Amino acid sequence: MTLASTTFSDFHRQSLQNPDAFWAEQAKLIDWQTPPQQICDYSNPPFAHWFRGGTTNLCHNAVDRHLKDRANQPALIYVSSETGIEKTYTFAELHTEVQRMAAILLELGVQQGDRVLIYMPMIAEAAFAMLACTRIGAIHSVVFGGFASVSLASRIEDATPKLIISADAGSRSGKVVPYKPLLDEAIALSSHKPEAVLMVDRGLTAFASVAGRDHGYAALREKHLQASVPCVWLDATAISYTIYTSGTTGQPKGVQRDTGGYAVALAASMVHIFEGKPGETYFSTSDIGWVVGHSYIIYGPLIAGMASIMYEGLPTREMDGSANAGIWWRLVEKYKVTRMFSAPTAVRVLKKQDPAYLKQYDLSSLQGLYLAGEPLDEPTAKWISEALGVPIIDNYWQTETGWPLLTVANGVEKMPSKFGSPGIPMYGYNVKLLHETTGEELTEPNQKGVVVLEGPTPPGFMQTVWRDDARFVNTYWKSVPGKLVYSTFDWGIKDADGYYFILGRTDDVINVAGHRLGTREIEESISSHPNVAEVAVVGVADALKGQVAMAFVIARDTSALQDEAARLKLEGEIMKLVDGQLGAVARPARVRFVSLLPKTRSGKLLRRAIQAVCEGRDTGDLTTMEDPQALQQIRDLMA
Repeated sequence: MTLASTTFSDFHRQSLQNPDAFWAEQAKLIDWQTPPQQICDYSNPPFAHWFRGGTTNLCHNAVDRHLKDRANQPALIYVSSETGIEKTYTFAELHTEVQRMAAILLELGVQQGDRVLIYMPMIAEAAFAMLACTRIGAIHSVVFGGFASVSLASRIEDATPKLIISADAGSRSGKVVPYKPLLDEAIALSSHKPEAVLMVDRGLTAFASVAGRDHGYAALREKHLQASVPCVWLDATAISYTIYTSGTTGQPKGVQRDTGGYAVALAASMVHIFEGKPGETYFSTSDIGWVVGHSYIIYGPLIAGMASIMYEGLPTREMDGSANAGIWWRLVEKYKVTRMFSAPTAVRVLKKQDPAYLKQYDLSSLQGLYLAGEPLDEPTAKWISEALGVPIIDNYWQTETGWPLLTVANGVEKMPSKFGSPGIPMYGYNVKLLHETTGEELTEPNQKGVVVLEGPTPPGFMQTVWRDDARFVNTYWKSVPGKLVYSTFDWGIKDADGYYFILGRTDDVINVAGHRLGTREIEESISSHPNVAEVAVVGVADALKGQVAMAFVIARDTSALQDEAARLKLEGEIMKLVDGQLGAVARPARVRFVSLLPKTRSGKLLRRAIQAVCEGRDTGDLTTMEDPQALQQIRDLMA
């Protein structure tokens, strides 16, 4: 399949009309020990099995295969502005460290198919652990290092790990966050008890070890300095990892990923979407606790032969602890980053800083900034686009998809991005918009419907829910009556050019006097006001209209909020703006001004918690919330 003469439209069409030939070609981007015997087995919809009969290994493709040509090239660049550590590992050094970690896992009894739960901060040893697991065929389950004991316990129960790998502490804004007490409490709460715990001691805080269960990483590493642990060749359909979807309540929902399909999907995305080249540097500001960290800190860039920056810290804090909203740009300059991946929330944080920070560093190496994790509003996109002078490429995907579902594939054909739109469906994804009640496909431009996928889903997509095929089918594939389609649970529209616009979750819908409105639509409108930095809109129960919209706004210029008259003036301007753009029915009942919005540590707005506070209900599990004070502000306003 020659890209030089291929339009993206043809490329996408081939992926849907002849998926076996298309993905057989993409499979050449990785190493196989045994070539696949069957490209796609879709004999039992909606379960898609990719590259049956083929054997490969994720760690081999990320590390070992590069030793021949680029052993001394940087592979993992670890930077912590929290502890002042900055260290580069070449592919050869990474290979050595991963083998040492793999030897430790084997000594602690971990075998192929066993689960290893990783509860760690953003440190290099976490990357070694993930790669070591895939090297020996163990299934890793990374749990975000900020989760509290109850949430961690539920994941321990679900994954039933033989081993848990953790550290003494993380650090945020210079404040030590002890992990070991949280881990010990979680194990006490869980009905499943791991056989062993491996502890990385960063020297940040003292911790108590449990005799017979806890093992020190440093001593075991010293024991295995000369370790040689070969890769285990796994069937392409073997499980590589599970990852729990954020915001899960009740029983956690473990997204299960395969080995071969994931490796091929990431390799292809690095070429077609991210245009990464061997020897270049990739910088994703995510966390390994989230799917972006799996796909585009650890596996994707390394598979592509790139150096990957693993960053611990805030975007506004320098290595010596001083304030510097330009640290990311300093790293771009120092390591000649060509591709950068972040989230709109992070950009909004930087937007509030002095724009001079962007001018201090040479950003000429940077060729693209990719943003995902939440909708990218147009004002933020325009600001960062003008500030950096490079393409700003939005992309939309989910923990479940493993790699971008909607974006633009400039590696296939240069295409314009549209502010406010993540883009068009990527190759392998058969995206449709369906009417929420009738299931009818909406084909006219700008019709609002539920974004769904028709099977088979492409390589890299979730295989199923860990240990619960029925839940996988019932949750994702049966939400539209009479149709077996995967629901993203997101509203969307598609314009005349085929670009999609995501309007918010199907459960983030406001029903005002019979009119159904997506919160995202109202937020976009409010965001266009020049004095709005951030906004969250929720539907609040109303005796007359069923629901009304309530908006919570962070103002860019707080001097405009000095007294009640000023606040009412700005509130009136915002209401008038929404009235003019969306109509009176979408106008918020009130606009409340806050200094913080409640978010998870990954930057997602906690709309349901805001709604619960507004309605005087219990907010439920808030262990993922970044700053409790944000929700308290809303409580005070609603009192």
